[in-house]
Amino acid sequence: MIDFSKKDMLFLAPLAGFTDLPFRRVVKKFGADVTISEMISSNALVYASKKTYKMIQKADNETPYIVQIAGNDPKIIKEAVLILNDMEGIDGIDLNCGCPVPKVVKQGSGSALLNDLPKMAKIIETIKKQSNKRYTSVKSRLGFSEKKASLIAKVCEESGADFVTFHARTRGDAYKKDRIDYNEIKEAKCAVNIPVVANGDIDSFNKYKLVKELTGADAIMIGRGAVGNPWIFYQIKTGSSSLKKEKIKEIVLEHFDSMVEFYGERAVSLFRKHIHSYSKNFPNATSFRDKINRIEDIDLAREYIMEFFN
Repeated sequence: MIDFSKKDMLFLAPLAGFTDLPFRRVVKKFGADVTISEMISSNALVYASKKTYKMIQKADNETPYIVQIAGNDPKIIKEAVLILNDMEGIDGIDLNCGCPVPKVVKQGSGSALLNDLPKMAKIIETIKKQSNKRYTSVKSRLGFSEKKASLIAKVCEESGADFVTFHARTRGDAYKKDRIDYNEIKEAKCAVNIPVVANGDIDSFNKYKLVKELTGADAIMIGRGAVGNPWIFYQIKTGSSSLKKEKIKEIVLEHFDSMVEFYGERAVSLFRKHIHSYSKNFPNATSFRDKINRIEDIDLAREYIMEFFN
């Protein structure tokens, strides 16, 4: 159960290419309360993509666990939901109404749904009616080109969503730092009775406290701010703005070992993007990355990681 009465309720945001099962397992262990799958195409799910089914797999410690789907056809969405109904261990289905990627938008999915709120409402209603999971939720931007978070929140509530998450920018704002607007999330929070989750540029313990105070949100969702920095969940839970190097090493190794368990020999090459982020701002990071980039052996990679973070 998601307890929105907790003062430090934390979600891991879905993030393509990063928030796979190994990453989710690690942040769950070190502080995230709720984890969400990477965005799943409803079409890919319906047409039985093997890669899609692997993306849905959950770790043994992931409870509550939510699967996020994207799509713009209520009929396909219904079929996708019925498939998810047969999968155990899923606590909710989240509708992506925020993805700004052009390929997704051109298909009428993601943030494109914010240009057609009646269709968005119909899709939410379809998920709510067909799903046997505990939660139906929505992750949205503040709007497509203009801000209308309060209206979007009301549509979500009236359509049966149990909670809604807002990334604090419109689709047109992309990820521009100066366009972040937490006050718009606060207005959406005041407009509805369902819980509202705040997301966007939360990359430190201090930023977490600021956004929580500014928005009055029932929970905070962290996405890109956790890449190379998954210990942010640990910091928030322990109330610390700093972290000992020993704890960083523990988390990095936990992530690497989880990757090996899930991907096997491919783990070393797949982990490189993470190790590049983890090593940022550490002394001798460049030579360390160069070393890691040249090897494929699991044991040797783990040895180098241990030495670097000692």
